[in-house]
Amino acid sequence: MDSHDAGLLTLLPGLHNNETYFDELAREPRLGRRIVRMALLFIALTAFYGLVMGCYSGWLQALTAAVKVPVMFFLSLLVCFPAFFLIQYILGSKMSFGLMAGIIFSGFVLTGAIMVSFSPVVVFFILTGGDYHFLQLMHVAVFSLSGIFGMKMVLDALRYSCEQKGVYPHTGVVVFRFWVVILAFVGIQLAWNLRPFMAERGEPYGLFRNYEGNFYSAVIYSVQQLLGPPERRALPPSPGRQGIDTTHWVR
Repeated sequence: MDSHDAGLLTLLPGLHNNETYFDELAREPRLGRRIVRMALLFIALTAFYGLVMGCYSGWLQALTAAVKVPVMFFLSLLVCFPAFFLIQYILGSKMSFGLMAGIIFSGFVLTGAIMVSFSPVVVFFILTGGDYHFLQLMHVAVFSLSGIFGMKMVLDALRYSCEQKGVYPHTGVVVFRFWVVILAFVGIQLAWNLRPFMAERGEPYGLFRNYEGNFYSAVIYSVQQLLGPPERRALPPSPGRQGIDTTHWVR
């Protein structure tokens, strides 16, 4: 069976067979079509996780999050990928634009698949009355862990193409690590601007909301709320504290 006629499982890379996966990707006669299929699979995976993520706040928020999550990833890639490809080309990479895009998308597909694998855990805590701030931190952990595994797959593929195929510069492998950090910061900023992905139960639906603070202060606040005594968490914040309504830092 030709690779382009194979099922969706052939689009999903694994950490144990990434060398075989890369060879198959490099020999793909219809690479553009394969990239489109990977993009569609990634959209389906991240949209499903967004649906699960937002269902804590109702079906309308769930549908909104199902759109926002893949949009956040694609916008991050759209912002960061051109600079990455140009730098690699300047450094002497012999990879085509399509092959490099295929490798990056492979890492994104693996990221989306790992996120979906955590969906039953998310549903369990939603159904059993999981705390809002706990769910926020869990989503941050799921995104982070999934992204680490996805980018590790890309790094392994680039290292393999450098050491075994000789089509990728060694310096490019080092640069990729810095690029991943930039990609992460861009993704975090986009996530903050696209919020809310989920909201506290009983809060009116909103497509976008403007809150003071930033992602990092919001994470710290959620940790404080989660670790604080229950009676303290139940009290409303002081309205005059630095002029910031911290109940709205993250939604």
